[in-house]
Amino acid sequence: MDDYWNPMVPELSVSNFDQSLSFYRDLLGFTVRNQRTRPNFAYLENEKVHIMLEQIHDSGWVTGALQYPLGRGVNFQIELTDISPVLERLLKANVELYRQPQDNWYDEGEMMSGQREFLVQDPDGYLLRFTQYLGEKGHEK
Repeated sequence: MDDYWNPMVPELSVSNFDQSLSFYRDLLGFTVRNQRTRPNFAYLENEKVHIMLEQIHDSGWVTGALQYPLGRGVNFQIELTDISPVLERLLKANVELYRQPQDNWYDEGEMMSGQREFLVQDPDGYLLRFTQYLGEKGHEK
């Protein structure tokens, strides 16, 4: 753990805190930076990625019905140095991937920027896109 605090950190409301914490810690490789109870809450990190989990409770912040899958319309890109260990743990635990691993190249104007990525949903249905930077290359002719 370092002293770095990300200026924007998503806080995910979860239906089963213990299950979600286990998923993020044991399968996705996050470490607990700090944790508290009443309500259950954890601030997690993995390399430079920060995320918070909090047990659903009457916080006054809920703007609509929380129905599975939560987080519809958003995916959280989680860029790691190497996504292989996360992928291996998920496959070993028989977690179904939302999208299989693939290499994608995105047009950045003068160059193409590449990333290896796969998508998985957490226990509440939040869509997580794990990416690994592959570098840049010129446009194919």
